[in-house]
Amino acid sequence: MYLILVYTLLPAISILAGLCLADDTCPEVKVIGVGDTDKLTILRGCPGSPGSSGPKGDRGTPGEKGREGSLGKVGPQGQKGELGDTALLVRKTAKNCKELLDEGMVLSDWYTIYPDDETPLKVLCDMHTDGGGWIVFQRRWDGSVDFFRDWKSYKAGFGSRLNEFWLGNDNLHILTASGTWELRIDLTDFENMKYFAKYDSFQVFGESEKYKILLGAFTEGNAVSSSIKNRMSPNRTIGVIK
Repeated sequence: MYLILVYTLLPAISILAGLCLADDTCPEVKVIGVGDTDKLTILRGCPGSPGSSGPKGDRGTPGEKGREGSLGKVGPQGQKGELGDTALLVRKTAKNCKELLDEGMVLSDWYTIYPDDETPLKVLCDMHTDGGGWIVFQRRWDGSVDFFRDWKSYKAGFGSRLNEFWLGNDNLHILTASGTWELRIDLTDFENMKYFAKYDSFQVFGESEKYKILLGAFTEGNAVSSSIKNRMSPNRTIGVIK
């Protein structure tokens, strides 16, 4: 702030002296000659108090990511740990549907089993028919899937989990390679009459033996007469093992 005063020289000096006694740091006086008797004196006032802080500005954009630093030196090798406990082979889950049923799985559904304790296999488990615990390896129900397939298709399996399927010759060989398996076949004729046949053992050999089937003795069922066989619908057949 600046004050401009015009006066004669002597009064100006006495005013200046009074101001300096009040505060030895201000004001600052500058005298400029105007004429023979008059002088122009510029009196600078004391600095004002600081104003209040302004609002915070917007955040700036982030800077670019710096370059990755160089790798540090490799640290010293740690001490050798103690010898661990001997590992135990733990089965992942059941080997078949019967074991799942014994473990409390009572709903018929698709489950993952481990026939050889290692390789997973997704199978449909029938937990209701004839005591439950059956693995369904063939289901022909509505004719939606073509079963006239080549060797490769029957080897790997085909169809849909939602309706008709063949589990696959390789899978049947893996399942029946060990233990004793019972076979049950359920049939429905053109008049919607139901029949079944059970055998006490069932085994499928590997591809090198052309998936030969070893079938045991007939034990139970009503699907044995030739007259019944002539009435069977090829699209209503279910094969299960346990």
